[in-house]
Amino acid sequence: MLTLIVKFDVEPEQLATFKQALADNKLGSAAEPEMLEMRFFAAKDSPTTIFAYERWASAEAHQAHVNQPYAQALLKLADTALASPFEVMPLNDTDPAPLHEANPRHVQPEDEVFSIFFIFKIKEEYRARLLQQFTTHVAKTRSEEPGNLVFDLYTIDGQDDTLVIYEHWRTESDLWDIHFQQPYAIETGKLLEQAMVGDMQQYLNIVSEF
Repeated sequence: MLTLIVKFDVEPEQLATFKQALADNKLGSAAEPEMLEMRFFAAKDSPTTIFAYERWASAEAHQAHVNQPYAQALLKLADTALASPFEVMPLNDTDPAPLHEANPRHVQPEDEVFSIFFIFKIKEEYRARLLQQFTTHVAKTRSEEPGNLVFDLYTIDGQDDTLVIYEHWRTESDLWDIHFQQPYAIETGKLLEQAMVGDMQQYLNIVSEF
């Protein structure tokens, strides 16, 4: 499986056009049998910052997608619609992540859905300890917190100093008021205070799906 996050910084006057191209790309890819998941999110504090989350059966399936006319149209638009080159992050599962489209924790009508991309730099000497700590953190979050919908930890190919947390919660309160009070989250937080380069806020992307 190939999992990707792609980050786009879109020129404000091109935002509507670029979002339409993303929608066309998603619609076209729905007919590709090896496209497993494709979702788009805009940062709440910066609507021109867009994240794509994609999962493909293989790297070959993704390359076949790139060659499709709707994907080529998106890439061509990116040449003129973006404020800076887009960033592709090939992800490695640190714990097998279920396909989110088949997640048994279905979103309920009353759920507000609070979503985050947390892409952060670490001091490399802490990497092994963090990955070990997150083994417990991820498993307990998924199994013990009913307010959690998705909680995945990834490494990035070729970037040993960066980790990615991709998460969805039923409500914002489920994260701030419940999750961060759990013993394993407190322990992880203490370790992150030592291991993270910089401040958590600079890496935190609160997003909404469109």
